[in-house]
Amino acid sequence: MMIKKGVKILLVLGLAALVAIQFIRPEKNNDGYKSVAAFEAETKPSEQVASILKESCYDCHSNQTRYPWYAELAPFSLWLNDHIIDGKKHFNVSAWSEYTVKKKEHKLEELVEMVENEEMPLRSYAFVHGNISEDDRKLLLQWAGLVRLQYKHQLEVSSR
Repeated sequence: MMIKKGVKILLVLGLAALVAIQFIRPEKNNDGYKSVAAFEAETKPSEQVASILKESCYDCHSNQTRYPWYAELAPFSLWLNDHIIDGKKHFNVSAWSEYTVKKKEHKLEELVEMVENEEMPLRSYAFVHGNISEDDRKLLLQWAGLVRLQYKHQLEVSSR
């Protein structure tokens, strides 16, 4: 009898906590796609690569996120917000114009490594939004490799 009462109390407290956290609203990451314009102007992705970036990268690595319906429900909203903050901390195309040439080259090196090792997009993201195809992965890697070469060349020329 005491166990049932304890379980009821825990369920009521859990439900109350779930309702209470609905009032915690993280700020939305919605600066619009204009925030990626400098990145795209400088790195010149093809239309297909730009589409891959928009569909699979920008949600967590730019100042523009397309939010799924469950992003309005805590704790999912908090979990997504943490992913976006962490993603932008590591690689934020909206801050591209603030990066040095060396940092840009390094960020693209990390992109190549993460995509080659299938660490990006994250499994949790790919599960909900779909993963990128092998052809898209190759296209993205080819583009990133070419852009990296341009930055490496700039670094070599400036060091002479």
